[in-house]
Amino acid sequence: MTPRRNADPEVGERIRARRLLRGWSIRYAASRAGVSHATWSRIERGRQAADNRFMLADIAGALECAPADLAGTGVPAADRATAAARAGVLGLRRALIDIDLTEPPSEDAPPVTDLARGVALADTLYRACDYAGAARLLPGLLRDLHTETAGPDHPEALRLLCDATHIASTVLRSLGHPADAWLAAERCRDAAEAAGDPVLRGFAAYGLARAAVACGSYQRGQTLAERAVDDLAKHRSRPGGPEILGSLHLVAALASHCRRRLDDSREWLTEATALARQTGESDEMGMFFGPTNVDIWRMSIEADNGDPAQVVEIARRTDPTAIPAGVRQVFYYADTARALTRLGGQDREAIRFLLTAERIAPQHVRTSPDLTETVHTLLDRSRRQSGGTELRALCERMQTT
Repeated sequence: MTPRRNADPEVGERIRARRLLRGWSIRYAASRAGVSHATWSRIERGRQAADNRFMLADIAGALECAPADLAGTGVPAADRATAAARAGVLGLRRALIDIDLTEPPSEDAPPVTDLARGVALADTLYRACDYAGAARLLPGLLRDLHTETAGPDHPEALRLLCDATHIASTVLRSLGHPADAWLAAERCRDAAEAAGDPVLRGFAAYGLARAAVACGSYQRGQTLAERAVDDLAKHRSRPGGPEILGSLHLVAALASHCRRRLDDSREWLTEATALARQTGESDEMGMFFGPTNVDIWRMSIEADNGDPAQVVEIARRTDPTAIPAGVRQVFYYADTARALTRLGGQDREAIRFLLTAERIAPQHVRTSPDLTETVHTLLDRSRRQSGGTELRALCERMQTT
């Protein structure tokens, strides 16, 4: 039996304060979130943790706020890089608003070869989880690509714009701004439609579905993924087709799990696994699709409201270095840490995995709402056991103390 996790009382206090501000009863608020009023009451009183993105997203959606507002991660960052990543969100948002393809560009742009190098650099920064670097580079790059879509090299510019907006969407989602991630994914869809490429349309649909799920719109995310699977199935022989198709199966599995359609989720995962056997480890279109990534997705899905023992079992048989990108490896270590924390009695190992995740991708770990409650739980245990020096240092860097 999985032991009950220790809860962060401040999360419960923030939930209670927002509920009272609206004048809602616990029963009404809980009904909006789709949870029992008893569960909501225990969370408010600090008797039960809300330490997974599904529960926290449901409660945040009911209270009409962001999960980060409840997790308490929206405070000034403890290091310059993380602060710069958060500060870059506004500039990125403005650029995404500006690059509407229905509006004519107003300035000259560099040659498309220079823009291609810029997109490659943004991709390198994103893979390393250098969100600050990507957020600095992307606004100007997006505007230049928007300008170039009206020039003689517009087919290549549209393809590059799909790549750049996809990177922007993922960075924004990772920083806890899912609505902005949705806007970036919409710009990706606009570019894909203008390019007339069915694989790019599937690529854009994947970004939209991921952003929808991150916003708590699980049904919308699943619908987007399922429609894109149907549309792309007849084009799966094109370059990138199998990888995008497999990735759409993965996000459909996630959305199904969020909706508590567990049998559907397992079916989507089974189909993704079969596709991954066909593609092998692939980096086509930057999707990292293959057997290793399917296992990492499976771990992430089970880490929330699933079986933590299964997460640890998958982790033991999975080699994250098969994907040479921190942006995927970090989930392997972070989700294993969360699972070990839920199992109890393995805190030292959980802390080791957390610290490894931070070493690989410090900006990701220090800005992740998903990890906040896990760190609080481990910190509370370490205080009672008079230990956890390394953990307290991590908490200071995350500013969760």
